[in-house]
Amino acid sequence: MIPANIKLTKGHGAGNDFIMVPDPDGLINLGPEDVAVLCDRHTGIGADGLIRVVRSAASGEFADAVGLPEWFMDYRNADGSIAEMCGNGVRVFAHYLANAGLSKLDVGESLTMATRGGNKKVRRESADTYTVDMGEYGLPLGDSGADTRVEVSGIGEFEALSVTMPNPHTVVILRDREQLEAADLHAVPTYDPIPTEGTNLELVVPDPVRARMRVLERGVGETLACGTGTCAVAIALLRFRGKSEGTVPIHSPGGDLSVRIEAGRAYLTGPAQLVAEVTLL
Repeated sequence: MIPANIKLTKGHGAGNDFIMVPDPDGLINLGPEDVAVLCDRHTGIGADGLIRVVRSAASGEFADAVGLPEWFMDYRNADGSIAEMCGNGVRVFAHYLANAGLSKLDVGESLTMATRGGNKKVRRESADTYTVDMGEYGLPLGDSGADTRVEVSGIGEFEALSVTMPNPHTVVILRDREQLEAADLHAVPTYDPIPTEGTNLELVVPDPVRARMRVLERGVGETLACGTGTCAVAIALLRFRGKSEGTVPIHSPGGDLSVRIEAGRAYLTGPAQLVAEVTLL
């Protein structure tokens, strides 16, 4: 349970918003109900997810924290479920650590943080822009191309590509913006085969200047941006163009992000902003 009178911080990366809960010494027992209540946009503070700011050694996640980065990003989806990590959340987490004086991170410097998806290195590019080494990506069926089918309400059935980042994503490449806008993401998509651990769904329209996407996040619903989902889209678009490496600028409803795919790894660049401090009553 989150104690009363604790000061929480609200932040976002390209409109993907988070509640930061300071718990450096691992004293807070954070249950799914606590997260869901705080993330509710009508009766709580409202957010796509919650990040507990805790030292790796005090997190309770690691039997032996020796050799791990000092800070662990304990990320929860808005419904309270535990997630591997969040690409936009990593940037906001780094921005919070720097602004709170918990870690030194000047422009041009980097820090590494622990996540359930492995350690992530973040470089500060400017006052509020960061690049995250998102690590290796996975194609569950290799380079065979589309490996699943998805039926999306309002626009029909499509072939899709599965990508892990490390959380699961299903990417559908659409014909034009009309299709993108017509998709009804309030309705639950139908997958064949059905993903055993659930999946995030990304819809994207290719464009030589800046692709446009929408995302339906597992355990959250449609969000204004998704960092791992943006990486999954970049991987799918490069393969659509017959490439395995390159830089892909992408527009999400919440703002612009850029992904570089190189040597089997994804690098995500985008903004991070802190917007409010809230005292929990």
